[in-house]
Amino acid sequence: MRTSDSHDLGPGTTVLMAVACGLMVANLYYAQTLIDAIGPEIGLSPWLAGAIVTLTQLGYGAGLALLVPLSDLFENKRLILLATAGATLGALGVAAATSPALFLAASLLTGLCSVGAQILVPLAAGLSSEARQGRTIGLVMSGLLTGIMLSRPYASFVADLAGWRAVFLSSAGFMALTGAALLFWLPSRRPDSGLHYGAILRSLFDLLRCHPQLRLRAFYQALLFLAFNLFWTAAPLVLIHRFGLGHGGIALFALAGAGGALAAPIAGSLADRGKARLVTGGSMALLAVSFLAADWTVAVGSVIAFAVTAVLIDAAVQLNQISGQRIIFSLDPAARGRINAIYMTIVFMVGALGSVTATASYARGGWPLTAWIGAGIGALLLAVFAVFDRKRH
Repeated sequence: MRTSDSHDLGPGTTVLMAVACGLMVANLYYAQTLIDAIGPEIGLSPWLAGAIVTLTQLGYGAGLALLVPLSDLFENKRLILLATAGATLGALGVAAATSPALFLAASLLTGLCSVGAQILVPLAAGLSSEARQGRTIGLVMSGLLTGIMLSRPYASFVADLAGWRAVFLSSAGFMALTGAALLFWLPSRRPDSGLHYGAILRSLFDLLRCHPQLRLRAFYQALLFLAFNLFWTAAPLVLIHRFGLGHGGIALFALAGAGGALAAPIAGSLADRGKARLVTGGSMALLAVSFLAADWTVAVGSVIAFAVTAVLIDAAVQLNQISGQRIIFSLDPAARGRINAIYMTIVFMVGALGSVTATASYARGGWPLTAWIGAGIGALLLAVFAVFDRKRH
């Protein structure tokens, strides 16, 4: 069992943390493709079916604000193991649910405890050497994005083979195995903040006020994540209406889109070489160009080219995420947990608007309007970046 606080994070442990992040965050997305199957079986009325996903997401948001800051107060490994155990119980509760109340309560618990992923990311940064910190963050975050991208196709495939409950039973199994692996191989980190929980929470506002780069980086990634959700909410509609694909084809498209996660280690390596600013501007330009290209690919009817733009949009989000986290984790090493909580809460809250924006824009102007909104987000970010972020890092 590892119990060191030194900079001794090996490649095997880094990969374990990346896999753990991916499996934890996947819990937020399994149900998105299964609402039609889950609702009737547990007696959930159609107008409440959206709560299946919403409560999981609300639980995650609450965990970001209330649990992740505890990583600057309590021993990190213990927090992560408790969160993993809670996510395991939540997934088992979802799989066994026979009533809406039990299902929704278990979903809330699962979302709340899945924030273990956001304790792992700053822990990985803290345990890594300064020279390799960006690459470490990149690898761990590539696992997180891969979990997001693969969760929906995985849920669709498993549900088709064995029913929707099998998806959550397998998730509980993954969580249990992850917890066992983390118990034996995850190093410990015991913070020395000298603060109590109330002071930790109050300090969140001070950190946001004192660090302009934290505000800027959260703004950048929040809008990029909004664009990410915009694309992945509207893309299945395009695949159905324009290309005539079924659920299997949509799942394969999502698998292709997961290739964007490969950009994370590249971004981390560039950030370690002092290229974070270049990566940031490049990610914004890539987002704008990719949305414009996506509009063209749909117009000409090329699903393969459309999949390529999906990879590029995902890569843009990853490039900015890694360069941004490389910067914010260096602002105050003793407050990395709280800084990540602030950053991810803002990103999550604003990014969630992407799904609503996509459904509204697609209903009013189809894919062309949605794509132009995505390109406009990229252009807006470039303008803000040029005016307010002149400092070289």
